Amino acid sequence: MSTSIIAGSTGLVGNNILNQLCENNHNVVAVSRSPISGLSSKVTELVIDFESFLTNGSLPKCDHVFLCLGTTLKIAGNKNNYRRVDFDYSLGIAKKALESGAKKLTLISSGGADSSSKNFYLRVKGELEDAIINLGFESVNIFRPGFLTGAGGRKRALSEKILMKLAKLLDLVLVGSAKKYRSINAEVLAKKMVSTLDSKPGINYYYYKDFIKP
Repeated sequence: MSTSIIAGSTGLVGNNILNQLCENNHNVVAVSRSPISGLSSKVTELVIDFESFLTNGSLPKCDHVFLCLGTTLKIAGNKNNYRRVDFDYSLGIAKKALESGAKKLTLISSGGADSSSKNFYLRVKGELEDAIINLGFESVNIFRPGFLTGAGGRKRALSEKILMKLAKLLDLVLVGSAKKYRSINAEVLAKKMVSTLDSKPGINYYYYKDFIKP
């Protein structure tokens, strides 16, 4: 049986991926900063300090890595700290997974990600995509969702809870080429990401229309 590593397993999407893999009796290694309560006995927990891990750490043998790390500018405090988490930590995990035998990588990015974007958030997401593609994985699956909704992950700020409730209304005005930015439920997105365990070689991009396919 293959083994998957999840970086960001306590987040909104990562937590849903973790639950779905456990339901399918898949071997899972959950990477986190601190112990995760209520973990299934099917999961191997790997608690790390990301700073020291980037220099001296290693990952157990694996076949597939799910990159679901992420923060917000508000939580990070500044752009440097934000980039450290979203770019440096994510890329570091990807490199360690490749060294440990992973052939496939699945990344949650963002709709509009572009390394040449003037928007800081979208530029960092795009730069991470480019850097990961250049690592040489057999299969790279990049998911570009719009606003994420659903349960799980960290405690949400009031403003985020309000946006989640308004998301379906906002979706009504996102038509045509803007449809790809519609909100998506994290559980639905996670299910599609889990399906990439069987992905074909190459660079594969996924958008809203792909998430909602059976």
